[in-house]
Amino acid sequence: MHKDQPAPAAATPRPLIEVTDLVCHFPVRGGLLRRKRKPIQAVDHLSFSVERGEGLGVVGESGCGKSTMANALMRLIQPTSGSFRFDGQEVFALEGAALRRWRREVQLVFQNPYASLDPRMTVRQIVEEPLLVNGLDLPASERRAQVMSILERVGFDSRHANRYPHQLSGGQRQRVGIARSLVLKPKVLILDEPVSALDVSVQAQVLNLLDSLRRDLGLTFIFIGHDLSVVRHVSERIAVMYLGRIVEIGKRDAVFGRARHPYTQALLSAVPSPDHAKGGTGKRITLQGDPPSPANPPSGCRFRTRCWKASEICARIDPQLQAHAATEDHQVACHHPEPL
Repeated sequence: MHKDQPAPAAATPRPLIEVTDLVCHFPVRGGLLRRKRKPIQAVDHLSFSVERGEGLGVVGESGCGKSTMANALMRLIQPTSGSFRFDGQEVFALEGAALRRWRREVQLVFQNPYASLDPRMTVRQIVEEPLLVNGLDLPASERRAQVMSILERVGFDSRHANRYPHQLSGGQRQRVGIARSLVLKPKVLILDEPVSALDVSVQAQVLNLLDSLRRDLGLTFIFIGHDLSVVRHVSERIAVMYLGRIVEIGKRDAVFGRARHPYTQALLSAVPSPDHAKGGTGKRITLQGDPPSPANPPSGCRFRTRCWKASEICARIDPQLQAHAATEDHQVACHHPEPL
């Protein structure tokens, strides 16, 4: 290369996770003749990406499609259409041995620690099971050492290894679930409301543990929840879902500090803050009515039936995610994206 010739620009690293136009529609039959009705549009054209080592928080009220999205990404349900690329590889095309190898890279932490653990197995057996199911050819002594190492990392000692789930508290059970997900040394954890079934004091302990594990192990998180204050704790970016779609996505400080979608603003207004306690200017936004049926969403913007900013254009044109702030990292699907 000539000394005066500029060096070529470095290629932008590919995101670890790339989801494009993910659709999950479920057929519905009804009536005497069981005729087909409009499908449930649980997830409708969802697109996002997650960088390596990043935490993406996905928030929204119950029924917005968060868990359906997680189940589709884990291949627990078959999506209607769309693409999910993991490290450049199309996951929805994987089968057989290739799919089993991929499952070691991405693990799911379930919501309910009371229902997700086998009551007939000890803690050691529960954490060891993924190593056996995935056919890892390890000597028994090495498996035991690996299990004990991950148990210690989540805060247990050898005394807990032979206990059963009914002998543990809720927080301890969720730590077992986390250890079970980590024993295969995955790159990604998808956490489906992992602390919603726990007491508030225990939630903080588990969240601190998850944040520490992510940083120490270099994990990538997709953290699903409905509590913004919880999701904020372990996420660098926030995606807000409403009726199967992402309506706002961006860096944590941008979404929390300069929310532009009316739905995000309403969610944030419900989060307790010192301003409310001191009689500050924080205004509580109360949404009218219930979310529309995912089998029959409104025309145009799906949020318009509950939105105080709705206008004629909102009924005609479905807004797409686009940048309205100074940075491309903050995108909003709204015709009236003014911050409060």
